[in-house]
Amino acid sequence: MGDLYLIFKNITRKKLRLTLTLFATFIAFMIYGVMTSFQSALDAGVELSADDRLVVVNKINFTQPLPIAYVNRIKPIEGVAGTSHLSWFGGYYQEPQNFMPMFAVEQDTLLEVYNEIVIPEEQKQAWLQNRQGLLVGEKAAQNFGWKVGDRVPVSSNIYSRKSGGQTWDFDIEAIYKGSDPKFDTSGVYFHFKYFDEARTFGQNTIGFIAVRTTDSKLNEQVIAAIDDQFANSPFETETVPEKAFNKAFIEQIGNIGLIITFVVLAAFFIILVIVGNSMALAIRERTNEIAVMKTLGFKSGRIFIMVLGESLLISFMGGGLGLLIASGLTAGISENIPQLPPLIIDQPIVLESIGFMLLLGLVTGIIPAISALRLNIVTALSR
Repeated sequence: MGDLYLIFKNITRKKLRLTLTLFATFIAFMIYGVMTSFQSALDAGVELSADDRLVVVNKINFTQPLPIAYVNRIKPIEGVAGTSHLSWFGGYYQEPQNFMPMFAVEQDTLLEVYNEIVIPEEQKQAWLQNRQGLLVGEKAAQNFGWKVGDRVPVSSNIYSRKSGGQTWDFDIEAIYKGSDPKFDTSGVYFHFKYFDEARTFGQNTIGFIAVRTTDSKLNEQVIAAIDDQFANSPFETETVPEKAFNKAFIEQIGNIGLIITFVVLAAFFIILVIVGNSMALAIRERTNEIAVMKTLGFKSGRIFIMVLGESLLISFMGGGLGLLIASGLTAGISENIPQLPPLIIDQPIVLESIGFMLLLGLVTGIIPAISALRLNIVTALSR
């Protein structure tokens, strides 16, 4: 009779207890998987930021505009490899709740500065040549049912047109992917000139400028040169590395990482108490049986491993199921909530989860296992 068979028979002896214990473990790891993938998605904007890319915004606030003339004044600065300007459009499709990250951009330079945007060459050329062309992320296209060749109306909750109304017509010329699976493809881009000529206010101003440096080691030098050039002007600038800009943007909605940590810790503490209590109770109920096993020749070390194995098996069964369901939930959330970045339970999250399953099994099983190891045969049989 193998030890694994004995472990399985022992944990399935009280089926209701096993079901409740597995359910508790399942819930904990499901929460962990979903929350951690959400945190990973938010962090991806920081992690995937280029080390040699800077963001120039208005010193007052990044929502305040900058003169478009600043772009040409930044280009000659030593250490600048390329620039591209972007302006937030506030776009939505059909209904305000169908909003999207939409920018009016300098189309000729966007793909040079943001080289992680991957587009088929034929579609790229079509987008560059069409003033009303729309460059759509793969996720945005899936969410709205768009495809190349469609002509779609997109409204703005900020800008109106000189011809009247707040709806702008576009031709979908290209659909882009990201060079990394975590890259957010919910963004939409269109030609700045088309936007600037048609809007009713804010002509010749832009939202921010993306600057690519020749070497990330020159970032501080370039930052100082840009901000010094526009110091004491009506539109002073603040230039920061893209990583810092994205991190500050995320932190505006609160310390998500801390919130997630507290939620996960609370879930694991509750599970620790539940599973630990269940294991301790199971061993107390089997005191006589363990004494008989020792009498029959089972070594104390073997019994120790078997008891610990019960805890580990429960942890991995419940945790594995929870992580599997979390994968399905994250996929469903990504498909049905287009405003969120891609939620992916990737290899690091899986490895972390396996580590927590191992830790949970060891912590909840170690005390009952030690009790079984030290159990005196005579004392146990007399109970």
